[in-house]
Amino acid sequence: MESSARRRLAAISRHLLQPPALIPSNGPRPNQLSADSELLERAPVVIGGMVLDIQAIPSEEPSPGTTTPGKVRYVNGGVARNIAECMSKLGTKPFIISVIGADMAGEQLMKYWKSTGLPTEGILKLEGVTTPVVSNVFGCKGESVAAVASVDAVETYLTSGWIEQFHRNIYGAPVVMVDANLPPQTLEFACRMAVGAGVPVWFEPVSVIKSSRIASVANLVACTSPNEAELIAMATVLSPQTKFEGINLEEIKGLPVEDLFQMLKPAIVSLFDKGIKLLLITLGSYGLFLCHSRNLDFSRNNSNLNLTTDRFLRQLYQEVNNIYYNQCFTIGSSEFCAFHFPAIPAEVVSVIGAGDCLVGGTLAGICAGLDVARSVAVGVVAAKGAVESENNVPDKFLVTNIQEKVKEVLSRVKPLLF
Repeated sequence: MESSARRRLAAISRHLLQPPALIPSNGPRPNQLSADSELLERAPVVIGGMVLDIQAIPSEEPSPGTTTPGKVRYVNGGVARNIAECMSKLGTKPFIISVIGADMAGEQLMKYWKSTGLPTEGILKLEGVTTPVVSNVFGCKGESVAAVASVDAVETYLTSGWIEQFHRNIYGAPVVMVDANLPPQTLEFACRMAVGAGVPVWFEPVSVIKSSRIASVANLVACTSPNEAELIAMATVLSPQTKFEGINLEEIKGLPVEDLFQMLKPAIVSLFDKGIKLLLITLGSYGLFLCHSRNLDFSRNNSNLNLTTDRFLRQLYQEVNNIYYNQCFTIGSSEFCAFHFPAIPAEVVSVIGAGDCLVGGTLAGICAGLDVARSVAVGVVAAKGAVESENNVPDKFLVTNIQEKVKEVLSRVKPLLF
């Protein structure tokens, strides 16, 4: 007998499903899932962009109006794709729902994804569509100077209709991650489908401009991971009657983290007031703030199914879960708690992908059954690996290295008065 949750989802689908014309009749359709595909259905689901990054790295400081010697390389990217790849290299096997074109960039992205052994059924490949591309220009120290994104394919063709075809994957997922490249109607549809099935939603803001898309789904989102500028933008769109002061981290270098937290606290409270349960706020060289509800618990959504099938993930859980830290070090009487995770030293090669690996590592930890603090510590270590890699996601992770660095990260975590 159909459950009430499925009946509600069916009703939502009828109201929010995109017109069939938006899904080309000659486009690929997902393979039918069999009764033997339970493991696939229990996998975390990642919905968003797969992008080819074109990265320009000068060998000397660029001069306006002329070319500058350096290197130009093509790197597999996209927020959702990076997060999913990072999760896979930490032993979790995510199911990605995305769209690419039948062009050179799309072929490169698909070829690599197939080589990972991860499922490709959720990747819509279309003739006559340009695969999303982002052109990044870096400074000599690896910092991002400018970027131009062309992601119209995600905006146009990653529709509610395509996502709805993978409802079984979403119903069974321990968590669903959506990125803000999704068009608003599709974003809301995906979030409602997940929440209707009792699956927590993680919203990745992508950029300051697109972070405002949280406005229609804030009450459906459990977790989100903005930087300080995206946090202010999200709070502003959710509470337009309140003025939130922006912060330039370069101008306040040396400010105690406690003071920085108090400056951001009004925006943090604004998002909590809308129903969000966890905020992972990245702060550059300051590290990050983890703020969440004291009763936050992912365990009921995690069956630890992957622990029985993936040796790396099982080992990661066993090694990291045995690391002691003071779980009672929260301070204050608020229903929310907050912590500062300092940045750990890294030899910077490229900062692109670091934030995505922070989220990917955190989600992998959660799916493995680790608590929130340990999961975030895994994310911090994964982000360090990304910063020190030419690729957006490091080629591989070693459990022993992760364990040592997670122990270092947790030893430096500081509680904040909420």
